[in-house]
Amino acid sequence: MKDRQPIGTGENAAPDQSNDRWNDKYPHLGTDPIPIEPYISREYFALERERVFRNVWLNVGRIEHIPNPGDYVVVALPVCRTSVVVVRGKDGQLHAFHNMCSHRGNKVVWDQGGSCRNFTCKFHGWSYGLDGRLTFIPDEQGFSGLQKDRLGLTPVAVDTWAGFIFIHLDPNPTETLRAYLAEVVPGLEGYPFSELSATRFRWRAEIKANWKVAQDAFQEGYHLPVRHKASAADAFTSGTNPYCHFLSLDLYERHRRTSSYGNLNYQPTPVAGKAYQFGSSVVVDRDIALDNLPAGVNPTRRSDWSIDTFWIFPNFSIFPSNGTYLTHHFWPITEERTIWETHTYFPKAENAGQKFSQEYSKVLLRDILMEDGTTLEHIQDVLASGAKTHMPLQHQEICVRHAYNVVEDYVGFYAGR
Repeated sequence: MKDRQPIGTGENAAPDQSNDRWNDKYPHLGTDPIPIEPYISREYFALERERVFRNVWLNVGRIEHIPNPGDYVVVALPVCRTSVVVVRGKDGQLHAFHNMCSHRGNKVVWDQGGSCRNFTCKFHGWSYGLDGRLTFIPDEQGFSGLQKDRLGLTPVAVDTWAGFIFIHLDPNPTETLRAYLAEVVPGLEGYPFSELSATRFRWRAEIKANWKVAQDAFQEGYHLPVRHKASAADAFTSGTNPYCHFLSLDLYERHRRTSSYGNLNYQPTPVAGKAYQFGSSVVVDRDIALDNLPAGVNPTRRSDWSIDTFWIFPNFSIFPSNGTYLTHHFWPITEERTIWETHTYFPKAENAGQKFSQEYSKVLLRDILMEDGTTLEHIQDVLASGAKTHMPLQHQEICVRHAYNVVEDYVGFYAGR
């Protein structure tokens, strides 16, 4: 493998659709096949655990999930060998802590979320306030030399942007969340996330695939006319764009953004057509008001647009479209197992037609995701066979190439080889 060149920041100008060869726009990424080893190596995964996930901001949800004092969510982070509680304190501020009792190490909170006045360990009854302070120890006089003020829950850095909650396992990270997201913030500034977050549908699955195998499947449209032929291909491809070429694409130092094509001549089934009359869906919207979108969403302002994707390193993506958005999280467990979570968001349904539209979109997306999930496990099944050592990538798969480069920049697995 040739030595990799450093990652650079992409230009903002939209490329000419007659020459959408993205490798020409980002020649520093090269065109060589990328190695399979990072997708199967236990050693590589161990480095990702320590050098990536423990050292960056990670999205763990939205503020609508914990709106009131005492509301909390528990986030399992197997890749970091921890569990984190994010809670809204009595002061209205968010706090985050390792979900670990200071006494004997039990998880303080066993469920996935709820509301409470304090946290009490179910092993020996040690209690903690919403600010993490240790407030009560049963039979406290039985301990010698106990420094109670030093035995609160271990803090985790927490911050928000546009209603998205991010944590950093370093309680005092050297890089602020705003600085971490600086490349993508301008493109999404003004998108109505809060208005579209009244209704949420969630899918969660543990799949037998490396987290990068799972993530890569959503970073290109090249597979769409084949894998999703029966479910959605006609909505995103046409005779003039048979392989779902991107309308625009920008690669940044760590993050990525793409705009996807939508077929304006797509003819839905009668049921689908009725659903599309009453609200948003995962396919192209013929009635989109282009001027109402933030400048960074559908930046080319083309009417044959369906959805954008903002990939926030390392494992989080936001798919904004017209009137709805969805997110993906890919949480590594091992080098060949991943927790995959998808959330799709809608405004509050005002009538039966809008409710039907949202439910139809939910089911359609479910079918698409199931097609992807099956493929991911088949890929992982044979990657370690040794039959192939590298994967060739075409221009429309440049986000896969960029993602590999960014992870390798953090991991340094091939440095000096």
